[in-house]
Amino acid sequence: MADALVKPQNLSMDVPDLLRCAADLVPVSARSEAGLSADDVREYLRHGEWEVAMVILEDFGGIRWQTIQYWDLLVAAAQQMWLGSDAAWFQWRRSETLHGLIRADLHLVAPDAGGRHLPVPGDGQLRPMWSIGRTTTEGHADLHIAFIWVESAPEIPPGGHGPVRLLPLTPLGWRHLEPGDVITMHEQRSVAATATITQVQRPRDAAG
Repeated sequence: MADALVKPQNLSMDVPDLLRCAADLVPVSARSEAGLSADDVREYLRHGEWEVAMVILEDFGGIRWQTIQYWDLLVAAAQQMWLGSDAAWFQWRRSETLHGLIRADLHLVAPDAGGRHLPVPGDGQLRPMWSIGRTTTEGHADLHIAFIWVESAPEIPPGGHGPVRLLPLTPLGWRHLEPGDVITMHEQRSVAATATITQVQRPRDAAG
């Protein structure tokens, strides 16, 4: 995944200050998935509940207002708290802010039908090739690489299905995709999985 992610700058503030600065970047009207606001973050920080404050900050969905600085602050806080998986997740979200958000419903081909025999890991390490609806000049499928982050589960078992986020190595080549489009995953010549696009959000500099 390192090839697709731009590493954040190291920040020297302590954890409460990092999280407080991140809260200051949240719009007044913004609410997390649980309906909480930046004021709730500040309240938890006043009581020394750093991890709860960080969970609220990561729970703001999409990429509409989040900036690179916002994710830099959260990465630095997670690293200081030795929360490696959280830091990796924030780095992923940082890249989505830069390049756009793609979510999909992934269906793996069963192993006895030629699918993979190992689960898809959930932490963005797998980087298979994808056929995204374009062909080469010779008429073959034009394959593109994208990392997979599994949502709401540590992995997807062989033959299973679940929601994922995709992070392409060449984001511009994926910007034609819309919800409802079906793409295929390839680890060899045969199809290893199909993915139905469920959400696309382009970065702010490419919106419209």
